[in-house]
Amino acid sequence: MPQINYKYKIMKQETTSINRRNFVRGVSASFLLSSLGSYGFNYTNGSDPIKVGLIGAGWYGKSDVLRLIQVANIEVISVCDVDQNMLSEAIELISKRQKSGNKPKAYEDYRKLLSENKYDIVLIGSPDHWHCLQGIEALKSGAHVYLQKPISVDVMEGEALVAAAKKYNRIVQVGMQRRSTAHLIDAKKNIVEAGLLGKVSHVEMCCYYHMRANGNPPEQPVPDYFNYDLWTGPAPLRPFDKIPHRGWWRTFMEYSNGIMGDMCIHMFDAVRWTLDLDWPKKISSTGGIYVNKEGKSNTADTQTAIFEFEELNCIWQHRAWGAPADPEYPWSYIIYGDKGTLKCSVHKYEFIPRNKKEKRIKKDVVFEKEKYPEDLTEKDMELHTAPATRAHMRNFLAAIENNAQPVANIRQAHISTASCILANISMKLGRPLVYDPDNRIVVDDPEATKLLHRDYRSPWEHPQTEYL
Repeated sequence: MPQINYKYKIMKQETTSINRRNFVRGVSASFLLSSLGSYGFNYTNGSDPIKVGLIGAGWYGKSDVLRLIQVANIEVISVCDVDQNMLSEAIELISKRQKSGNKPKAYEDYRKLLSENKYDIVLIGSPDHWHCLQGIEALKSGAHVYLQKPISVDVMEGEALVAAAKKYNRIVQVGMQRRSTAHLIDAKKNIVEAGLLGKVSHVEMCCYYHMRANGNPPEQPVPDYFNYDLWTGPAPLRPFDKIPHRGWWRTFMEYSNGIMGDMCIHMFDAVRWTLDLDWPKKISSTGGIYVNKEGKSNTADTQTAIFEFEELNCIWQHRAWGAPADPEYPWSYIIYGDKGTLKCSVHKYEFIPRNKKEKRIKKDVVFEKEKYPEDLTEKDMELHTAPATRAHMRNFLAAIENNAQPVANIRQAHISTASCILANISMKLGRPLVYDPDNRIVVDDPEATKLLHRDYRSPWEHPQTEYL
């Protein structure tokens, strides 16, 4: 593998006027700032609150907006969700947590939320099949966007989002907060960039969580508080058999990219960031439903993928059954160098040198329970993730203020998202794929190229038509 340049690179959209000489290089990616003009607000010292809208009031939508409340003076003007019960719960919670005490306005349709209000920032925490359309419409409205990963369910959606961010000249931060996780930043700087690993030529990534819902609920009437047609949107309309949120929708490829698009994207993106990798040269994958065959789920319960770079293979493995290979690292990435091994997870990292005379280095996640005691009482709280999400929000706000690109910008998110989608396409077709991002094709493979674009359910229109 050629010598890696580990200095952090800020990816710049062509329409963003960034003077690279103003950047302080060589410091942690999560705290890079520039001395450029702002987009119109100072999140650290501004007296006027930042105007925020939330689309998708489920688990992570609420979690993201509550983390933002903790780090900036914001006013959540409105919230949108197609589940009236979930919407009401989110509005009550936000009103108790935001400084003003005001109750946000309630919306069922995100298009109305965006057309009737002006926002500085829109947060999107809806299911995966909505991320692209809602992200583009939020950018079109003039807002900067915090978008949950993955950014798309097909590759051309991602390409359209990148084009939209460029067209409307807005900042997008994607919820791949491993890039803002303190102990992983430390590992990148003090292990990888310090050269302790030596030459890196192999990476293993995995997830062994039993996370496929995979039940057999019967078809049933749609509850009157839930707009199932609008929830489905551009995706295929399945017979209604259960309220889809909190995991049920993730078990279907109609709305997601399976465990590959949910869990691999985090680890693969973290590896790319840590090693300063761009697009893979080649992607191949095998797998399917090997064990958990009794339910309705159509996502793979077993999958292996290989992302090939120059003299480096990054290998992914997930199983939704059986035991993890290493119980201490059930969802993780392991970077192998000729001088040592680096094991990383959301909870810790450990550097194991080949020279047994050298000391192992280990760091754990840093909780912030004392500084943010409300974390301890929040429903479904991920205590280990909260500090990273807060840092990710600060990085996003600083990027807006300084007209810079955030650490998980739209281009980086697209590469990680599309690579996972291409792995699924490879698994489906049974052959390796080489994606050409300049021409937006799979090289010498018309059949695979057609699969870069999913058909939308009428009357929804795929954004590829407008933006590419």
